[in-house]
Amino acid sequence: MSRPAILIVGGGIGGLTAAAGLAQAGFAVTVLEAAPAFGEIGAGVTLSPNAMRGFDFTGCMEEVAAAGVEPKRQRIQHWQDGRALLTLERADAREKYGAPYVYIHRADLHAILVETARKAGVTLRADAAVVSSEGTTVTLANGETVSGDVLVGADGLKSAIRDRFEPVKAHFTGHVAWRAVVPVTDGLRALVDWPGIHIGPGKMITRYPVRGSNLLNMVFFARQPGWQDDGWTIPAEPGELRALYADWEPDVQAMIAAAEAVPHFRWALNARQPLESWIADERVTLLGDAAHAMTPFLGHGAACAIEDAVVLARAMVASGTPEEGLQRYQAARIERTTFIQAESNANADRMQGQETDLFGLGELRNEETLGLFDYDCRSVAV
Repeated sequence: MSRPAILIVGGGIGGLTAAAGLAQAGFAVTVLEAAPAFGEIGAGVTLSPNAMRGFDFTGCMEEVAAAGVEPKRQRIQHWQDGRALLTLERADAREKYGAPYVYIHRADLHAILVETARKAGVTLRADAAVVSSEGTTVTLANGETVSGDVLVGADGLKSAIRDRFEPVKAHFTGHVAWRAVVPVTDGLRALVDWPGIHIGPGKMITRYPVRGSNLLNMVFFARQPGWQDDGWTIPAEPGELRALYADWEPDVQAMIAAAEAVPHFRWALNARQPLESWIADERVTLLGDAAHAMTPFLGHGAACAIEDAVVLARAMVASGTPEEGLQRYQAARIERTTFIQAESNANADRMQGQETDLFGLGELRNEETLGLFDYDCRSVAV
């Protein structure tokens, strides 16, 4: 088919990856980003091998890997004494899966994706918040209208485009999280050498290094009803973490001391219910969190957005019309993302259970045992 103009709302990981893949295939692509500039918050992100294959498709995989950290191993630890409940090898990821397993600072990843999209010829517009849409035309906050032949909503949890499909707000999952990125000191070095998770009743903590292992990214999770604000830059209250994890083992106390010595933030984990269809008016679709916002307990939110992006680009190239391309995209993706959404929610219960000393590890279902790493967005049927 002749290459239609693609309008993507949202300049995050999924939107930029889709933009690059489509533009590299000859589509005219415009990305509208609500923020005043293209950029990301100061936090980390885990990129499993299936996610990194998506970056191989757009040609930036090795650049992303070089900017991140490829861990040799991970472990899941007990909350009371820190003993290892499970050890996971990661040094063989490239050999085993044909792509690396990477931790990276979101700002570093975002800068690479912006440059990849720019080199592909994507038109990038910041300070372009979309407030409504009709057909494949969107209206910006300043009253301007922008049109394309295909409209892709990649605008996250609070997607304006998602309202076309389901005019319902995201729901609170019952979990609250705190995040901090701290300098690595001698007291934290062992946690950098052994990244992973602490699990306990009703709570868990994940940590991993970024930026040459000079910074440690930490996220603390707890079941906490009532407070439901999901903003990423809400300052945490002093002493919150100390009170919540008062009886956890010494390494956890070291992490909390480091977190409370720097600005750290809290947010409620909100998510979406799966949609039966990702297509509206034949030429409007969704991608990433706008389509399937999920809890982070399988570490696959970013991976799913990247997979969406590549499959969308491939489906459009393989099709005779834009309508066919979107149908192919939806058919290839909706079952997998719905499954991951459900498993991620269930994993929160398993990893923070009350019933056994292993807190659910007796029936471990993680991203590897579920086979999620094996998925290849570069070659899956479209």
